[in-house]
Amino acid sequence: MKLSVEISKYPLHSDYIPFIKSFIERLNQHENLKVITNTMSTQVFGDYDVVMSVMQTEMKASFEQFGKCIFVCKFISGDLSPEA
Repeated sequence: MKLSVEISKYPLHSDYIPFIKSFIERLNQHENLKVITNTMSTQVFGDYDVVMSVMQTEMKASFEQFGKCIFVCKFISGDLSPEA
């Protein structure tokens, strides 16, 4: 099954840009995912199990590396990427 996720990350820090960029860069390292970033959010598309595993790993890494932050995510089944 395919999954689409829209993610917004809100670091609780005044210098928030590096926190967000680090998360996006780590997502982009996973070749089996489609990652699309714009000024409002990041969208991730791929196999359900792969997406969920990557989300778990990378969100945990963000908490460990940068401390408190908020993730707002929307999940929908299917591949809703523009290329699909």
